[in-house]
Amino acid sequence: MRHATLRQLKVFESVARHRSFSRAAEELHLTQPAVSTQVRKLEDHAGLPLFEQLGKKIHLTPAGAQMLQSSREIIQKFQEAEEAMAQYKGVSGGRLNVSVISAGDYFFPRLLVEFAQRHPGVTLNLGVCNREELLAQMEANQTDLAVMVRPPADADADTVAEPFAPHPYVVIASPTHPLVGKKRIPVTRLAGEPFIVREKGSDTWASMEEAFGERLGELTIAMQIKSMETIKQAVMAGMGVSFLSAHTVSRELREKSIAVLDVQGFPLMLNWYVVHRRTKRLPPVAQAFKAFLLKDGAGLIDAAMGLPKRKP
Repeated sequence: MRHATLRQLKVFESVARHRSFSRAAEELHLTQPAVSTQVRKLEDHAGLPLFEQLGKKIHLTPAGAQMLQSSREIIQKFQEAEEAMAQYKGVSGGRLNVSVISAGDYFFPRLLVEFAQRHPGVTLNLGVCNREELLAQMEANQTDLAVMVRPPADADADTVAEPFAPHPYVVIASPTHPLVGKKRIPVTRLAGEPFIVREKGSDTWASMEEAFGERLGELTIAMQIKSMETIKQAVMAGMGVSFLSAHTVSRELREKSIAVLDVQGFPLMLNWYVVHRRTKRLPPVAQAFKAFLLKDGAGLIDAAMGLPKRKP
């Protein structure tokens, strides 16, 4: 094992956590063959197979389970060393590790650019994933800060979660849909409409469960799709209606290629939260970014979405 590399351990840990080479490749921004190569090299160093395939699923071998535990301990030590060194670099020389749920992909890069302009020399590392993946990253200490709509249920005990901006959710349809322009549409009227929605495990799906409550079971879920863009295209094509973050459809609303339905009880108003583990030793750059979000995040999101400036 003396010739194994940290890169190989990180790739192996991602595959083991996802139980998928393709999802690990997506998370690490690598090709699937590159991921397979790194795992194969680690297996060569170990002299033992770390995975076995049963049907279409991969599983850890006993050696793989031990390797996963050791890999996480080694990765953790390197992260602790990086964090310790970051304390000496301060904000401008630091590396910001932050992850956001996919709904934030539509404005979050602009916030990072603004922060980097205020703090020259900062290195940015942004991850975009669904809620379950983001929580797994926090658990594995792979991100300093997480930005999401629904903090973990154990926020009071294990995590710190602070709201920094409102986040509305709306029901959308094609501009030619017969319900467009109708006032105060009863929720029961949506029961016969085909819904094209995000996948279970996403923040959007959890928000939809809250918005519709017991009536969720009355809806016709025609498709569950992980891609926000695919959902929007399907809605624009008239394939059905959807429930999405208003932030993800701001451009389409301005262009009038998508319309918001005036449904009773909507929009569902939630918040964006910045979250981190309570015991996490935040480096100066992460502390500065958290303060930046709490102070200016709401206004910058409004500007990115083309909304009027907030009154003080």
